[in-house]
Amino acid sequence: MYAHFDGVVAEKTADSIVLDVNGVGYLLQVSAQTLSLAPAAGERMKLYAILSVREDAMELFGFHSREEKRMFERLRSVNGVGPRMALAILSSMPLNDLSIALVAGDAAALTRVPGIGKKTAQRLVLELRDKVDESELTGQTAAAAPAGSAESEAIAALMALGYASSEAARAVSAVAGQASKADELIFLALKSLGS
Repeated sequence: MYAHFDGVVAEKTADSIVLDVNGVGYLLQVSAQTLSLAPAAGERMKLYAILSVREDAMELFGFHSREEKRMFERLRSVNGVGPRMALAILSSMPLNDLSIALVAGDAAALTRVPGIGKKTAQRLVLELRDKVDESELTGQTAAAAPAGSAESEAIAALMALGYASSEAARAVSAVAGQASKADELIFLALKSLGS
């Protein structure tokens, strides 16, 4: 129903933004990342939006990017994950890290989100692993780990060898705890890939 709102930030709270669009204030629930990117009150901002309708409430959710909105919709598509839980997941980790965790099958990373147990994390990975497409990971894989980290270097090296970004991220994630240097991670990842 709503694609986006473009207006002036009227108010910010711990988990929401009131956006004044031509004299009408819209209360949008937002993730911690969106809130951190929001300008000060009185400045213009554009938020992509989703209207959630339940029997007892209608709520607007706002996102700083189309990618964050798309991930929110994917998270909500998983049985047992409602809008509040989806927003909690987006608030708990950067979008890049979440994409890599899903593709790499890293359910343990998802269990660090408050309210996400082992079963829900496994369900998220199982249902969303194949829904994160290559274009979302290209250029994000190195950003998922700190720049210059052994993991990001190993992923970049595997991609240079011709492996798909999702395959490289999955392989490096699987061996990340076994080595601390990039060359060791590359060796172990190649071994796990059967090369």
